[in-house]
Amino acid sequence: MTPPLPSIARRLAWTLLAAALASSLAVAAAVWLAVRHEVDELLDDTLQGAAEAMRPHLAHEPGNLHAGIGAPERASDRYAWQVVEYGADAMPKVLQRSSRAPVAPLSAAPCAGFADRAGWRVFGTAVGVDGRMLYVAQSREEQVEATLEVVLNAALATLAIALLSHLWLRLRVAGELAPLQRLGERLRGHDLLAPGATLGTAERAELQPMHQAIDQLALQLGQRLAQERAFSAHAAHALRTPLAGIDAQLAVALREAPDALQPRLQRVRSAAGRLQRVVAALLALFRSGVELQRAPLRLDALLARLPVDGLTVTVAPGVETDADADLLAAALMNLLDNALRHGAHQVWVRLPAPGVVEVADDGPGLDAERLAALRARIASGDAGGASGLGLVLAHLVARAHGGRLELPDSAQGFVARLHLTAETSST
Repeated sequence: MTPPLPSIARRLAWTLLAAALASSLAVAAAVWLAVRHEVDELLDDTLQGAAEAMRPHLAHEPGNLHAGIGAPERASDRYAWQVVEYGADAMPKVLQRSSRAPVAPLSAAPCAGFADRAGWRVFGTAVGVDGRMLYVAQSREEQVEATLEVVLNAALATLAIALLSHLWLRLRVAGELAPLQRLGERLRGHDLLAPGATLGTAERAELQPMHQAIDQLALQLGQRLAQERAFSAHAAHALRTPLAGIDAQLAVALREAPDALQPRLQRVRSAAGRLQRVVAALLALFRSGVELQRAPLRLDALLARLPVDGLTVTVAPGVETDADADLLAAALMNLLDNALRHGAHQVWVRLPAPGVVEVADDGPGLDAERLAALRARIASGDAGGASGLGLVLAHLVARAHGGRLELPDSAQGFVARLHLTAETSST
């Protein structure tokens, strides 16, 4: 079943949102790859600039190392510095350091320029000419935080743009699908078979081919229906009249034939009667494609017009149901004939629930396997095969009423239930 247009619009909107989120992640990843190197260079330049700013003070005032380095001390959570003295034979000694700096030298040997140490990004430069080195360091956490901040801001900006685009696209999609929604509402109330029925001009030019296709389909259906009506009218005269004549001639022959021929003629007349009932049912189904004519029906009066020789039919007097008289008569007639051909002698026609007609017989019935196979065929929309013409017609008549054919379990014989309304549930 095709989903309704609002459902399609919601799915498309969620698809667009998922695409927006995916694009935000992709943009964030691309930004991270693009800015990571640039952020590292910017932070390195900051380290080098801080070192160049501190070095003159340390070179000219070695005894007062704290005089010109207040700014790094205030940034001690993120930055650190050391002044390390390297003697010719002695171990390196930290002369001065910020509170954040490690106690041990950041470098075991004099190292000018940039270097990576445990948890630090370090820039070293010589101070004076007596073997002292100034190391200005930045924590790795600061570098990671700076990079993530840039990436996060880019991702949030992209996501905001994507969400706004999503809302705009959702409104646009709803607007574009609105003509299709209105077309569906028109089709629900449009009678394709009404004379001169047409959808007219479409709201959008791109929908005009759909309008034309629907109008063409209505024209073809009308032509097909007219052909079936003509066939039904001709068949009613061309088939019923000869069959009635055959039955009349067989009745005369039964009165005049010797006793030895009576059984054979009786079988021929029974077969001719069955053929008459089948033809009547088929013609009723042809007519059913035109229009369903529901009306209150008394089952006893309806069954009185459907005598089947050799079968006793029991129905409660005065019981009524709402159905198409011709179609229900065709279905019951063929179910009764089906019961007779399968060895039944007694049939009960009941109304176990409103809109449900039940036909039960005292025949041999079916085993569980064959009954399950019949139910499977009916559930799949195919009541043909080995089920016989009676069940085929009953199935089609029930569907014409908007209902279904049910074959419930039975301790004896065979039971068929015709649900003649769409709302009726299984009992």
